[in-house]
Amino acid sequence: MTDQATDVDPDIPGKPTSASRTTLSHIMTHNDTNLLGTVHGGVIMKLVDDAAGAVAGRHSGGPAVTASMDEMAFLEPVRVGDLVHVKAQVNWTGRTSMEVGVRVLAERWNESAPPTQVGSAYLVFAAVDADGKPRQVPPVLPETDRDRRRYQEAQIRRTHRLARRRAIRELREKRAAEGFED
Repeated sequence: MTDQATDVDPDIPGKPTSASRTTLSHIMTHNDTNLLGTVHGGVIMKLVDDAAGAVAGRHSGGPAVTASMDEMAFLEPVRVGDLVHVKAQVNWTGRTSMEVGVRVLAERWNESAPPTQVGSAYLVFAAVDADGKPRQVPPVLPETDRDRRRYQEAQIRRTHRLARRRAIRELREKRAAEGFED
């Protein structure tokens, strides 16, 4: 499956980064905790996927599905009573896929201290039509120096994802040719 930016239809107008950027906020309760009494990582991951999915759908103008999640980093624990803000934006687009960058911030619900970054992630979404088939997405148009840096970093991550996928496929083919069953 190729998704080269060079395959993009020139008749599809691009969208600026700000057009689909969003923030999802949620207050953490006891229902969100793990056995250690902090917020379960899976709760944070769902919020990340929800925010990223909204951004991908907005940017692509229709349904988009999670293809992968890269580099989910938990930097600080989140506690009951924290107000969590999940900020997401499209960093890069190919022909049918998009990388969405997400920052997770937390602050005490009853304090005026600035939020602390508690996590980050990169997700790849594929735009799909009503039949679940890939469909083209508009190119993302970075607006700021930060957006341009994120675009360039996303291209590097994409190159690494494709190289990793290719190396694993080649190893499996080699093992199969040698008679190994996995």
